[in-house]
Formats: sequence, structure tokens, C-alpha cells
Amino acid sequence: MPRRGRVALVAGATRGAGRGIARALGEAGAVVYCTGRSSRTGAVDAARPETIEETAEQVTAAGGVGIALRVDHTDEAAVAALVERIRADQGRLDILVNDIWGGDALTEWGKRFWELDVRQGFAMLQRAVHTHVITSRHGVPLMLGGSGGLVVEVTDGAFHGYRGQLFYDLCKTAVIRLAYAMAVELADTPVTALAITPGFLRSEAVLDHFGVTEANWRDAIAVDPHFAHSETPMFVGRAIAALAADPDVRRHAGRALTSWDVARHYGITDLDGRQPHWDEHLDAAIAEILERGSPSPQDLFLLTVRRSQIDFDEARAEQRARIARFLEQHGDRAARSPG
Repeated sequence: MPRRGRVALVAGATRGAGRGIARALGEAGAVVYCTGRSSRTGAVDAARPETIEETAEQVTAAGGVGIALRVDHTDEAAVAALVERIRADQGRLDILVNDIWGGDALTEWGKRFWELDVRQGFAMLQRAVHTHVITSRHGVPLMLGGSGGLVVEVTDGAFHGYRGQLFYDLCKTAVIRLAYAMAVELADTPVTALAITPGFLRSEAVLDHFGVTEANWRDAIAVDPHFAHSETPMFVGRAIAALAADPDVRRHAGRALTSWDVARHYGITDLDGRQPHWDEHLDAAIAEILERGSPSPQDLFLLTVRRSQIDFDEARAEQRARIARFLEQHGDRAARSPG
């Protein structure tokens, strides 16, 4: 499916992975509808300056056509109107990317499920799962008449294990299951559905957290050595653009892919020419901690997180057993909060 001239909708394109995906599709020559709630006409997050108009301008600067539309994807009528606008403008939709999140401020890290604010958790599900269902429900019918199409669910982690907080875990695993369920029902159509995760993402918020910019991001490696293996939002964006251009993309239907594996398969690089592989880095970091001993609190936290992530992964059963023995030996002192 050639990308130049194709029509894409990136839902949740204001910042982070969504902005990178929109830019990468623009780089490939697509017409990209960039939707979200933060606009120059009114932002919903006073702490963040990014807007959908900025994203659309970056899409156009990259070589595509960026169109910014302010849409609240929890509003089904608004989503239906968005799709009708695309139908009227373009007559088709080739790529649909569900990247709506909005859960950072609602995620209560460090609390167990019986300590959580249920209303906040339900708001996360509405923003990060219900929106994806609504957008696919109305967007996919416009894709069915084409010769090929791609629906992408953006998640966090391609593993079956736990992500550290109940509602966060529900949101990120639910969209993987959504991609699979849609793929089953789309099997006799020209449309393919799949999920994909980025690695350690150098989003605008993450760069701000470390007090750096994309120009000097390496300065933050002294604070967090894992940051050396981070990736820009364009990396997962270029991975999605490559998938959309692959005439055999259906072989990935229903699967949860990773930016790093897709990049290696298609020969994609990040903006700086690197090809980071987050899983290989984590495995190497875990092995080094286990061999070295004398773990720091940060080491113990990383081991605890990784142990939960690789639950049910038979290929990593021995690694999980080694981590469990190590944590038992050192008192399993890791905190549950990444903050």
C-alpha cells in the first residue's frame, strides 16, 4: 500500500507517540487528520503547550498534508462527524491510528488496587479504551471499500505480564486485545488490525522531566543510564509507516508488535540514525545486575518491574526464576512506584 497520497487519521496526535506517528506518515506523503483535545482555540492540559495545530504543521513540513481537527473522542457524535468530514473531503480512509491516552494524571502509581480511586480508574478506561472502540467503530466502515487498510492500536509493552498499576494495566492490555478482536472480525476484508508499542519514549513530557531537549537529550544519560536506549516518537511512527506500505502486512494481523523489531525488519532508523532495541537493552541490564550483585534500590525496582512483565513468557521462564531468587535473597526491597 503506497503511502504517498494515502489518507490517515491519527487520533490522539497532540503530543508524544501520536505526534511522531502523524509526522512520520506525513514524511511518507500521507494526508493526515490530526485529532485531539488540545488546540490553539482551547487546551485541556494547562501544563502542556502542545496543540494539534502544531502537529498538523509538522506533518505538512515533513512532506504530507496535515489537517488539525479538535475532537473529543469520548463523544461518539463528534467522532461520527469527524469520519463524515473525512468521507466528504477524501472519500476514503486508509490508515487509522488509535493513540488516545490522557491517563498520566489519573494513574496512581504505588497504590494497590484496593487503595485506588475507582472514579479515576474508570475515567482512564473511558479515555484510553472507550475512545479507541468508538473511533474504530466509526472509522473502519470508511476503510472497508478500499483495496487495503491498516488499523493500529498503540499500547505500552507487547508482553502479557503486569504493568504495575491495575487500571494502567487494564488500559494497555485492553487495546492489544481490541486489535486482536478487530483482526478476527476483519479477516474477510481488506483491512488489517494490529497493535504496536514504542520503547523508552523521548516524548515532550519525558524530555521536560529530565530538563533536556531533543538537541541535548544525551545529557540526561548521567541521571538515568537507560535513557541512552530511548527513542524519539518518530521511531514508532516510521515503523507504522513501513507497516502501512507493506503489501503483506496482513501476516501481522492481531499481533502486538514492537517499534524495535519492526525497525530491524524494515531497516528503519530513528532521527539520529540509531536503531535502539529496548528489549535487548533490558535483558542485558537485568543480566548485569544479577551477575554483579550488590543492587541499588533502582536495580531492585527494575528487577521487580521486569519480573511482573515476563509472567507467562515461557521463553523467559529461567530469567524470571533467577530474578525471583535474587529478589528473595535481597529482601525484595523495591518500591512499587516508578516515581
